[in-house]
Amino acid sequence: MADGPDDLTQLGKAAPLPGSPGEARLERVANPHPDTAYVARFTCPEFTALCPVTGQPDFAHLVIDYVPDRWLLESKSLKLYLASFRNHGAFHEDCTVAIGKRIAERVAPHFLRIAGYWYPRGGIPIDVFWQTGTLPESVWLPETGVAPYRGRG
Repeated sequence: MADGPDDLTQLGKAAPLPGSPGEARLERVANPHPDTAYVARFTCPEFTALCPVTGQPDFAHLVIDYVPDRWLLESKSLKLYLASFRNHGAFHEDCTVAIGKRIAERVAPHFLRIAGYWYPRGGIPIDVFWQTGTLPESVWLPETGVAPYRGRG
């Protein structure tokens, strides 16, 4: 797995969409400010996965906040990893928690929170939240900015 700019296999290069989340490669780069506590946020308002029962698409708005330690998550590899779920069948809870755990394992942040706001299937939206680590006292963690379900508009 990539540990620096020289080891990146996807950034600045043509990179195919992974066939599954297990095939996806999450890459990392050194944090240029490991002595500073701050929040980095990724927002994916058009995440899709497949219902494992019906095969129909499920849609979510994901918000991923983390306080990096030694490593930053490389954003193109995250984009490809998230896109690999488009043909992957899993329940909302599984997708959200698995994404959070995989990122935490790869970059070992001080703190990570993922919020998965899933659009309704069968009339019920399911929102899934997972976090790990401890938020440093000096860090401001903003709200996710996603409204409770009212058409999410």
